[in-house]
Amino acid sequence: MAVIEDGHKILSNIVATQIKSHQRFGGVVPEVASRHHIEEVTLCIKDALSEAAVTYADLDAVAVTYGPGLVGALLIGVTAAKTVAFAHDLPLIPVNHMAGHIYAARYVEPIEFPAMALLVSGGHTELVYMPAENEFEIIGETRDDAAGEAYDKVGRVMGVNYPAGKTVDEWAHQGHDSFKFPRAMEKDDNFDFSFSGLKSAFINTTHHADQIGETLNKQDLSASFQQAVVDVLAEKTQRALSDYPVKQLILAGGVAANLGLRERLEQDLQHNPTTHLVKAPLNLCGDNAAMIGAFAYVAYKHGVFADATLNADPSLEFDWLANSVK
Repeated sequence: MAVIEDGHKILSNIVATQIKSHQRFGGVVPEVASRHHIEEVTLCIKDALSEAAVTYADLDAVAVTYGPGLVGALLIGVTAAKTVAFAHDLPLIPVNHMAGHIYAARYVEPIEFPAMALLVSGGHTELVYMPAENEFEIIGETRDDAAGEAYDKVGRVMGVNYPAGKTVDEWAHQGHDSFKFPRAMEKDDNFDFSFSGLKSAFINTTHHADQIGETLNKQDLSASFQQAVVDVLAEKTQRALSDYPVKQLILAGGVAANLGLRERLEQDLQHNPTTHLVKAPLNLCGDNAAMIGAFAYVAYKHGVFADATLNADPSLEFDWLANSVK
């Protein structure tokens, strides 16, 4: 829960984390997530209003993520938002979760259009072209595992607790790319991604070592895996920027906190003086309400509102039009 002023000033941003509850299962369990949402939602609302020193009377609207994501958790949020909007006679703004990730960049600097977003998270890996405010076009996406999902899976193989991305990134900076894992679709004539083959190559390598009693260096394994991921993401992004000249490249999503990826894009963009790299703040790369508020301000300006029929859409994509929910 967050209280946002004018789409770029955070008055409060409350996050109730569930990581410890999910670590014992090696990943998010939808039923557990939903139950935690029920327990925390009203407490987070209270804390957000208190920290921002505002009341419901000070609010202009209520915004909520309605997709994509886990349907149970989305339903809790949508129900809470609809209840608050109804009880306090406030407009209800439906927000695409992915748009929120992208617009977290507004807390760094204003977004200039046209822009491109490399959106990398546990569930999504997408290149999104934005010709103007509130307009999105997916020009490339993963065909199987998202990058963040692959990080968690290879982390589990190496005995790293969920979420594994930060540890794998740290180990990668201590190791060397000695395994030369495959770079799937790197040279294909499209902007799509695939990380399933890389994940399988990693698992097969470690399993084979286990079978013959060989101990592999986890730092080198991490470095080799991360280099393969970063190479593909960077290569596709560079080609997309060549075909779609933009003023800004926005790096967003949970994996946007990956230092290896940030360093590579910073290096690549040094050779592209017409495009400025904007990285979402590290503390706003993971799921949070401040990013939803950033885009909600844009939706508010464009008259994008919902009514009491709004429902969770776990498979929501960027195929909705301005001035409508979908």
